[in-house]
Amino acid sequence: MAVTLRKARTIIRKTLEKGREMELKPLSVVVLDAGGHVIAFEREDGAAPGRFAIAHGKAYGSVMLGMAGTAQMQRAEAQAYFMAAVNGVYGGQVVPVPGGILLRDRKGAIIGAVGVTGDTSDNDATAGVTGIEEAGLIGEI
Repeated sequence: MAVTLRKARTIIRKTLEKGREMELKPLSVVVLDAGGHVIAFEREDGAAPGRFAIAHGKAYGSVMLGMAGTAQMQRAEAQAYFMAAVNGVYGGQVVPVPGGILLRDRKGAIIGAVGVTGDTSDNDATAGVTGIEEAGLIGEI
């Protein structure tokens, strides 16, 4: 199963709706396929222009490592040298914090990742998981 453009757009729309419901700061959301390629991205009005790189880094680290943002952060805290090496390998593109959400199919296979940024990392992750679930997929934070 692949993440379609339609599903990616649903994830983004529902994530942004949840962010507004939670009264979060303006969010930016990116959806990547299993190879780390961008399917779709949106940045809400008022979000900082640099948010694409942060959202992408959260999602990219998740899909490339097969490890959601929360697990990456724990790994970075326990073994900073490992995450520094990973960032070297991936050209500094990994942002190891919550808000990087793995997308899984019903069998548990990784089919992509979502990156959400704009508020606190935990709030970003909460909004993102809601968007993923609304699209009928499984998110791992």
